[in-house]
Amino acid sequence: MTRKKPSILNKIYALEDLEVHAKKHLPKPVFGYVAGGAERNHTLRNNAEDFANYKFVPNILRNVSERSTKTEIFGRQWDAPFGISPMGVSALAAYRGDIILADAAQKMNIPMVISGSSLIPMEEIIKLAPGTWFQAYLPGEHDKVENLVLRVKKAGFETLVLTVDVAVLAGRENNLRNGFSTPLRPSFSLLYQGLTHPNWSMNTFLKTIFKHGMPHFENFLAERGEPVFSASINRDFGKRSNLNWEHLKQIRKLWDGNLIVKGILNKGDALKAINLGADAIIISNHGGRQLDSAISSIKALENIRPYIKGDCKLFVDSGFRRGTDVIKALALGADFVFIGRPFLYAASIAGIAGVTHAINLLKEEIDRDMALLGVNEIDELGHELLQKY
Repeated sequence: MTRKKPSILNKIYALEDLEVHAKKHLPKPVFGYVAGGAERNHTLRNNAEDFANYKFVPNILRNVSERSTKTEIFGRQWDAPFGISPMGVSALAAYRGDIILADAAQKMNIPMVISGSSLIPMEEIIKLAPGTWFQAYLPGEHDKVENLVLRVKKAGFETLVLTVDVAVLAGRENNLRNGFSTPLRPSFSLLYQGLTHPNWSMNTFLKTIFKHGMPHFENFLAERGEPVFSASINRDFGKRSNLNWEHLKQIRKLWDGNLIVKGILNKGDALKAINLGADAIIISNHGGRQLDSAISSIKALENIRPYIKGDCKLFVDSGFRRGTDVIKALALGADFVFIGRPFLYAASIAGIAGVTHAINLLKEEIDRDMALLGVNEIDELGHELLQKY
């Protein structure tokens, strides 16, 4: 029996609409955690604002009746040139959030990346969605690095993403203002938020507790991590300031699948990662959630692309919301784009139907924009279609 489409999706016409409805649905601490960036949110805002610096120069009368959004990455053809970025504690925003995102991505034939700070075991997710990628936050000790990589390999993942821009925890005072902390601390404010957001309380938080027990950080290390209310969480979060290029060398020796380095913003780091064996890099400022006033990802892409030669793929994330945003990145030389928050918002308000709807919206925008630009294939998108202001 076909499930009826949630009525709320009739009000969702673009990815930006999802944030409006998620803000109403989610408790203030949870929404603030997902939506916020670091310090004054300069990087968060610049990610979106800098797209306006690039304008299109379209072609006409090109017969675009046979156009396609299909894209090949790592020997597999995907139905769109974008995927779902890793997002921590997704299961707090949406019931079984990581599974919903992975399942929808598999059904829509786009890649989804599980976060190392997810609350559902990687083995459970990869069993449901075998094409899923895994993102790791590297522990600072070589033995823990090895054990984690071996666990990921044993689980059956083919693509490993190493996030490298989290040497220390970011200054996210917006979390404190909104009442979100790591670990979560019971309080009257948190109780009030739960009572005033009964849909989330009943269908996400309490449903998770009753069916699956207290959520734990399942994938930081080779063994199960601490529960979300544990005071020792920050101990596991904070041991990354000694990470260096030797850890990447170690992982390249251990990992024979696709290896991606995420969190690069300058050409020197990009070239070094490639020289050490990265199959792809993701240009990213962590969605504005790490270093405030960092360069926007679209600008970093423009800076780095001319220096990347050979087979290494160049991906980008942070701030993408529209088909035109994605196409601008592809025209500047990105091979693929990753997007996070909107898909988690979609999962929170409408489950797998919401994520599927969001994927379709963005895919349709890209298809329409390609037609208006006069191109039929993704690899036809190039610099000549853009003018910078």
